[in-house]
Amino acid sequence: MKIKNYLLPAALFLLSVTTRAQQQQRLNTGWEFLRSDLGGIWEAVRPVGKGNPEASPIWEKVSLPHCVNAYDAVDPDVNYYQGPAWYRTQLKINNPYAGGRTILHFEGAGQKTDVYVYTTKVASHTGGYDEWTADITDAVEAFKKTPQFKGAVPVSIRTDNSRDLEMIPSDLSDFNVYGGIYRYLNLIYAPPVSIQQMHVRPEVKDNGKSATVNVTLQLYNPGKLTGATITTTLKDPSGKKINESTQEVSNLDGAINAATFTVKKPQPWHTDHPVLYTVEATVSKNSASCTQSVKTGFRTFEFVQHGPFLLNGKRLLLKGTHRHEDHAGVAAAMTEDMMRQEMILMKEMGVNFIRLGHYQQSRIILNLCDSLGMVVWEEIPWCRGGLGGPVYQQQAKRMLTNMINQHYNHPSIVIWGLGNENDWPGDFPEFDKEKIRAFMKELHDLSHQLDPSRKTAIRRCDFCKDIVDVYSPSIWAGWYRGIYTEYKSTSETEMKKVNHFLHVEWGGDSHAGRHSESPDKALQNIKTGGGTDERAGDASLYGGAARVSKDGDWSESYICNLMDWHLKEQETMPWLTGTAQWVFKDFSTPIRPDNPVPYMNQKGLVERDLTRKEAYYVFQSYWATQPMAHIYGHSQPVRWGQEGEEKMVKVYSNCDEAELFVNGKSYGKKKRRSADFPAAGLRWNVAFAKGSNEVRVVAAKGKAVVEDKIAFQYQTESWGKPAKMTLEKKAVNGSMATLEVKLLDDKGIQCLDAANWVYFSLAGDGRLIDNLGTSSGSRKVQLYNGRATIQVDTGKGGVNVAAVKSDGLTTVTLDL
Repeated sequence: MKIKNYLLPAALFLLSVTTRAQQQQRLNTGWEFLRSDLGGIWEAVRPVGKGNPEASPIWEKVSLPHCVNAYDAVDPDVNYYQGPAWYRTQLKINNPYAGGRTILHFEGAGQKTDVYVYTTKVASHTGGYDEWTADITDAVEAFKKTPQFKGAVPVSIRTDNSRDLEMIPSDLSDFNVYGGIYRYLNLIYAPPVSIQQMHVRPEVKDNGKSATVNVTLQLYNPGKLTGATITTTLKDPSGKKINESTQEVSNLDGAINAATFTVKKPQPWHTDHPVLYTVEATVSKNSASCTQSVKTGFRTFEFVQHGPFLLNGKRLLLKGTHRHEDHAGVAAAMTEDMMRQEMILMKEMGVNFIRLGHYQQSRIILNLCDSLGMVVWEEIPWCRGGLGGPVYQQQAKRMLTNMINQHYNHPSIVIWGLGNENDWPGDFPEFDKEKIRAFMKELHDLSHQLDPSRKTAIRRCDFCKDIVDVYSPSIWAGWYRGIYTEYKSTSETEMKKVNHFLHVEWGGDSHAGRHSESPDKALQNIKTGGGTDERAGDASLYGGAARVSKDGDWSESYICNLMDWHLKEQETMPWLTGTAQWVFKDFSTPIRPDNPVPYMNQKGLVERDLTRKEAYYVFQSYWATQPMAHIYGHSQPVRWGQEGEEKMVKVYSNCDEAELFVNGKSYGKKKRRSADFPAAGLRWNVAFAKGSNEVRVVAAKGKAVVEDKIAFQYQTESWGKPAKMTLEKKAVNGSMATLEVKLLDDKGIQCLDAANWVYFSLAGDGRLIDNLGTSSGSRKVQLYNGRATIQVDTGKGGVNVAAVKSDGLTTVTLDL
């Protein structure tokens, strides 16, 4: 039987249906997974068992969301898998509506997806980041009439992230193009007429004294029914109903103006007070109805020409970062709890702006931006490689259309990003700047046609900077080129070249746990005055001009200084719209196999598992409002120098003053002054005692008092050439053991500047906790100050022998 393909143009949003308590469910459990292709759909559904034992390959039980590349994306020894994968399950379908529709709602699956009910393909989709739905109603009903139906309906899903030059994003991108059903998949029962798309357009009037709310619906009505009742309600932030409209609609096709409300004295949405109103629309037909609920907010924004950003008429310095959908142990398959934890960590750092790079992200993230108060730049994944043909361009337009339609209602969004690094060739023999310009103009016009209320932007494509509303050039002062003290002058020069300047992507890599007593040493060899942009080859760790990214030590110490300088300067640039540091969390990338944690971009302020690096607290000291104080060096167990030599102790704090104590002795109070670099003046020169030291700070902000303390060893012995390694068990928690390797010279002194590669392995009944993409979760990793750690799950206490090898040194083992 031929089944009509019901691939809807835009995702059905979450439905709250009045005739039944639960009409939508996440399909998280009961799935089987195969990381390879099949000969055809029959191999996913043919019976197995007696008489047919080899009818199927071996499937793995998994739960959703699930990423094909949860571990191999950061496996140091293999290329990550790019190819087909299959998921299958058995669903009990009981749609309560006469004539209703049964729908699978994908919040995101990569990168090409086919959906089957038994052996019938019901939908296909290309694009790994936008939402989409598959109507499986007819195929389910047809299968229920067959002898194979035994109470459950087999659903099989094929995903494919194979390399494809005519698909975006490019595989030259500095992030993995993941495969799998890595966002939530929902089963929806909808009545015969339901809401396919709801757009809420708030508009502030009379300088904020009043506002209007226009509500437009598009209905899903495959049966071509006529006549329905639409009731629309507006509720204030407390949930109180303040407006309601009911109308009878005969024609259910196209856009329907459901209601226009007027609001007196609307409470504005702001990053400090993200006030949200609620709009509910209910469509009723016969005895069935469904309700969709949308949050909205009232705000105005403006990018002043050659000047700052205004939110609700007042300057707001955009204090931003970036996000990739990527996490240790799951890759793109982050749960809602993981996403919430990450975004709250950003907000606690003081973030009020985020660029979502480089693709449409989960609806959960946008909801959190609305409720936490973060201004958003969201973009499509036209990233590097050049410009493909008609199929490529059609996908880009489709993804832009879907992103705008699906995230239209979020008050946090002010910018639709059209591309990233589109001046980067490589995917095609032809690299034609004029064709790229022409297509960029098409996307710009399409964006304004779909949503005139927001701006367009791109980053790093100078020959297109006049096309978009807001432009960000490449400025990496102190990392890829130049030194960080050139940041302000470079930014002023670039700001004057465009009408609206917004600097996104700045910072640098740091290997978590690596520290330095002379972090700025590499700067003395860096040429100044030659630009601070990133150019071809600058990201490489080999060849080319001297640059910190290649010649620096990748220490947390250096990155803290770089961040500190940038943040200090941003407070002195009254014309600055804002910036977004790249990137909040370390993330995996296939193009950086030689980084200290292989296949990881380590520019994050936190590691891939959300462990905070020291630089997190530098930002917090400038941006956070909650009183805080943090002594630099929590992850530095050993400092070093000459006996009696004064060493700097830095405290990052947003408090007015702080007092430092070393080994119980006060070293006095100091006032915080942002202009006093480094650490805003909260630094002390101290001669440490040889051996153990304890440092404590007490900081005050008004009546609030906060404290922090650290303990460390001070090593005065100098070391020679690395000669041997030691491996020992540092901690045990149940079956989990933490192992630490150290590199020593021939006298047994730890080589605190050693950055050798080490390779952990395990033989026995347990397993190594690796392929996490963290400094303590990779079996191949560069040492940080002559040491490295990893965890081992020893299992049920069987035989386990751990080993560490390093080129040129004798391998060491440890019987666990």
